[in-house]
Amino acid sequence: MNQATNHMKEVGSTSQNPHVEVSNRSRNGPYRPPHLRKNIVENQLRKDEFISSDSDSSDNDGTMVDTRGVKFAKARLAAILCIQDLCRADPKLFTAQWTMLLPSNDVLQHRKYDITLMSCMLFDPHLKVRIAAGSTIMALLNGPASVSLQVAEYRGQSKCGSFTALSVSLGHILMQLHLGTLYLIKHETNSRLLALAFKILTLLLSSTPYSRMSGDLLSKVISSVQATIDEGFPFQSDRNSSLADALNCLTMALSVSPSSTCVNNMLLGEISTGSFEGQQRSGVLNSLFRYSEQLSSPLISLEAFQALKAVAHNYPKVMTLCWERVSYIIVGVLSSSSDVPVRLWRGDVENAVAPIKERVITAAVKVLDECLRAISGFKGTEDLSNDKFLDSPFTSGYVKTKAISSAPSYSLESPASIKDDSCHLASQRWVEATIKHMPIIIKHSSATVRAASVTCFAGMTSSAFVFLPKDRQEFIINSSINAAVDEVPSVRSAACRAIGVIACFPEIYHSTEVLEKFIHAVDQNAHNSLVSVRIPASWALANICDSLSHCMDALHAGRGSIESRKSSELISLLVGSALRLARDNDKVKANAVRALGNLSKSVRFTSQPPVTDNPGDGINFKIEDNFAKESKGHMKERSDSFPSASLGGFDWLGQMVHTFLSCVTTGNVKVQWNVCHALSNLFYNKTLKLQDMDWAASVFSILLLLLRDSSNFKIRIQAAAALAVPETINDYGKSYYDVVKSVEHVVENFKSDQMSEPSNFKYRIALEKQLTSTMLHLLGLAARCDHHAIQSFLVKKALFIEVWIKDLCTSIGDTSQSVDEMKHAASSISDKKKDVLLGTIQSLIEVYENSNHRLLAQRFNRLASTLL
Repeated sequence: MNQATNHMKEVGSTSQNPHVEVSNRSRNGPYRPPHLRKNIVENQLRKDEFISSDSDSSDNDGTMVDTRGVKFAKARLAAILCIQDLCRADPKLFTAQWTMLLPSNDVLQHRKYDITLMSCMLFDPHLKVRIAAGSTIMALLNGPASVSLQVAEYRGQSKCGSFTALSVSLGHILMQLHLGTLYLIKHETNSRLLALAFKILTLLLSSTPYSRMSGDLLSKVISSVQATIDEGFPFQSDRNSSLADALNCLTMALSVSPSSTCVNNMLLGEISTGSFEGQQRSGVLNSLFRYSEQLSSPLISLEAFQALKAVAHNYPKVMTLCWERVSYIIVGVLSSSSDVPVRLWRGDVENAVAPIKERVITAAVKVLDECLRAISGFKGTEDLSNDKFLDSPFTSGYVKTKAISSAPSYSLESPASIKDDSCHLASQRWVEATIKHMPIIIKHSSATVRAASVTCFAGMTSSAFVFLPKDRQEFIINSSINAAVDEVPSVRSAACRAIGVIACFPEIYHSTEVLEKFIHAVDQNAHNSLVSVRIPASWALANICDSLSHCMDALHAGRGSIESRKSSELISLLVGSALRLARDNDKVKANAVRALGNLSKSVRFTSQPPVTDNPGDGINFKIEDNFAKESKGHMKERSDSFPSASLGGFDWLGQMVHTFLSCVTTGNVKVQWNVCHALSNLFYNKTLKLQDMDWAASVFSILLLLLRDSSNFKIRIQAAAALAVPETINDYGKSYYDVVKSVEHVVENFKSDQMSEPSNFKYRIALEKQLTSTMLHLLGLAARCDHHAIQSFLVKKALFIEVWIKDLCTSIGDTSQSVDEMKHAASSISDKKKDVLLGTIQSLIEVYENSNHRLLAQRFNRLASTLL
């Protein structure tokens, strides 16, 4: 206390007579003449003025300048800015320093000698230091660091030992960052720091792997932000800005994938208590619905609608139960906008307000879209594929799964939750939407709103469509076709996407007129100068071709109404359009190749006498549409109805194969995958004599090249699957030996192959299973081949083949350990595998017996006995 008093006296005396202090200090040092003492005093005063600036002492009471505290604050500020610059210079390498800079425990307990960036942001007495600390945390979380954080995991509050894994350290750091940021959001009164805290929270939400963290962490984040919203930001002058930031954080939290069970239960709990209906003035859903109706604050309404869209996408069951409230709010938004036409918003007076109003309506339409998708059970385009290679018992457990970004997340839904009346409920919601909402937004003067409205049709499902009344079906079809000729490219693009989805519905092909309009609408947009239109147009074209190839059964049963001549003209149009698009952009090219592959499976080829003046393939083909074959009595009528000019002089088959081969060398990996799939479809065509085709050897060579040398495992899987499609030894022709030799080489060296890309790891097992299935299929045909080279090769590789088949025999699971409900299915697959292996072994035994290798035949006989 005495020291403090003496210090105050010193300061007081110094402020009253600075010359005396300098004179006293000078007595302790060397003597200075009087004419130099004045300069020393002026320099000392200038230093004091520099240190005690008004901005640096703004956090103090203003009565006295704490020069020592200001100096320390400037030192902390400089150090934090240096860290920030180092992080931005090399953020990837700077991740290793996180454990020194960020807290791993007790973030809310301020320790004098355990300072981190978050403790500076929370407890530092100087505002500049706190802001700099927050900016540095943002720099740490930005960029490559978000990728490194995906390995983080949280294992509870247990004390770490002498060694702590990096993943665990990052998990604890993320937990403490969440706690500190949420505490700051709840208690901070400074607007700049509050905005900075919201930005940090958005970065945390986008970088944290919540599936590896505490199960209730995400729900706690949402509840904390919701509690802050309910308080209403009483200490903020610009409450709307803070509210918009908070709603944006809610949107980010509700968009986290995969969906959180705790969040789902929390939202369902709000519905069960009636809080979202306004019975209680709390809850996330109630707040979002309430703020979405505040059209007087368009920014707040926009943020609320975006959050509702995230709920509908990640938690579809929740929004399905809230349909009435959603429909009511959207009707209110549309009715309020109809009072002032959108074109009037673009005047000079409201020029700044118009875009935000359009964005609000668009956001409302997108919420409607997501809700309809959730109610309809939309999971992507109707899957019409029935690839036969999936029937193999060795690949049945590794069927490809596609993640559709536009489909709601059903990861939390159980099969038992699907009700029988869901299709009727979905059709009822669609009827309501097409009556109340669609007539207004489909003709809206804003192109953005029109595009969003047409996109709703792309979320339709065939199960919901079939239960719609006839007039509602016609409304959806006609609206899509009319939008395809809109003057705005974005609307055309959305219309093509909708047509591509609806075209997969079998009900569409009950009307030749609708089918023809769809094809012409897509073909017209395929000529558009903008690639953003041609991509969805080519995608719709491929879907239409896929649907055409699956209509044969319906037409055989008398449910089709497409005339033979009309179908021939439409196929000719589709082939020409696809061949042209195959020379376009890679994204367009991939869809064009898929379209050609789908058509190649649905057309019948009948051999005709060779024409000497045509040196093409040596064989002409008559094209018979599969769809028109209803009975043998109409065969001649169909043949006469297909003149050669209708399909370009029968040369489009050669052009199609040439297109496949050229796309392998000019296209990207997606194009190459589609080429392999298209060749699989071509091999499925039973009317095509593959062994007589001059281009057959080139096709097999391309597939073998991709199987052996491609760095993409998905391409190799599809190439191996295509090589297993031909059913007989004659289908392979002279290429059988090359195919067997190449596939065996890949199988033998598979385990020693090095993966060039980490992304291939998850496809490694699927590739191994597909190679196994293809190899067994090829060896099963070996007994029917009397070529000496094949026999010699199989004798040479007998040891490897024997060991390989033994491993397969031992890999067949024992179903005795299966649970009761799965035992029968597992036993069935096991029996099918045994049948395939026995057939392959028997084929090899015949080969070895015919080539007089009795010992090898006996060894494989003993191998077969182990399966009996």
